[in-house]
Amino acid sequence: MVLLDEFLAYLGVERGLAQNSLESYARDLNQFAKFVEEVEGSGLDEVTQDTIMAYLAHLRQQGKATSSICRQLAAIRGLYRFLDREGRIQHDPTVNLGSPKQERRLPGVLSLDEVGRLLEMPGTHTPAGVRDRAMLEVLYATGMRVSELVSLDIGDLNVEMGYVRCLGKGSKERIIPVGRVASGWVEAYLRSARPKLVRSRVENALFVNARGRRMTRQGFWKIIKAYAAKAGIQKHVTPHTLRHCFATHLLENGADLRSVQEMLGHVDIATTQVYTHLAKGKLKEIYDSAHPRARVEGAPAASTDRPGDVAGDDSAVGEPRPFGSTSVNAAAGAQRKAPAPALARSRGGKTRDEAV
Repeated sequence: MVLLDEFLAYLGVERGLAQNSLESYARDLNQFAKFVEEVEGSGLDEVTQDTIMAYLAHLRQQGKATSSICRQLAAIRGLYRFLDREGRIQHDPTVNLGSPKQERRLPGVLSLDEVGRLLEMPGTHTPAGVRDRAMLEVLYATGMRVSELVSLDIGDLNVEMGYVRCLGKGSKERIIPVGRVASGWVEAYLRSARPKLVRSRVENALFVNARGRRMTRQGFWKIIKAYAAKAGIQKHVTPHTLRHCFATHLLENGADLRSVQEMLGHVDIATTQVYTHLAKGKLKEIYDSAHPRARVEGAPAASTDRPGDVAGDDSAVGEPRPFGSTSVNAAAGAQRKAPAPALARSRGGKTRDEAV
């Protein structure tokens, strides 16, 4: 496993990948190395393209999803490109090797009414409830990934200026506006809830759990699942669902795609374009109201039940008024414009794949 160890060291030291990404690479490549040794009876430096094709067929026989197979193939490609560049193999067996075609599934999105019900579920008479409400509001107001949310430190969110500094994938830092509702709940959390939850003066995490330590991704996942069930939402809800809602509701209300891409931290705008399919119903409304011949009197009537049309959702989120702050829809409404706070040092590491 010397070759594999060298590659993982390269990813950690020179590429600066995060620990989670390194563990994912190691897990996938160890499975591949085990297959090569047990089935093919050879080492990683003797692998041919036929060997890789046999491994991919083996994964399909095991019922692995296409996305999982593509992820493992990406790891194998990375390994052999590195070994070829370092002169450790004579030929890269992944050259001209195609990837399985993936089906792009549309992300699940909640309606405005469902988002409103979810955000109002935490009981704000307890410190944990105020914390949960603040986390839900920030997640929907900014579209951050849950890993980015739980990684926030106290100095990363400027309540007065309405901006949060976020370190995303690939150690890329971005500044995201935060609406007044979310800022109001964070301010209330910092004032009345966090001091009762935190147990150490040196704890710098913005959101802490019942033990006074930084909230984990898994911990918040359980929290949001419980609130979704309590709200009677039948859809599959995860922290990432609010990220999807953020993007979709912004586009439905006229935000341009490039701005949404920047706020989400997507490298490729094609990743953001998936949300335009979800906003199809709203785009139809805009077309009907803006095009001069969309509604011409005297024209032959056309059927309104067109295949593929998605009904727009005109329901409105109940606008909360936390602690005297001005009501505003955090994702779909107007965000306050203010100069971004000074950037702090980068934290964390690069991650492996670009996710929606």
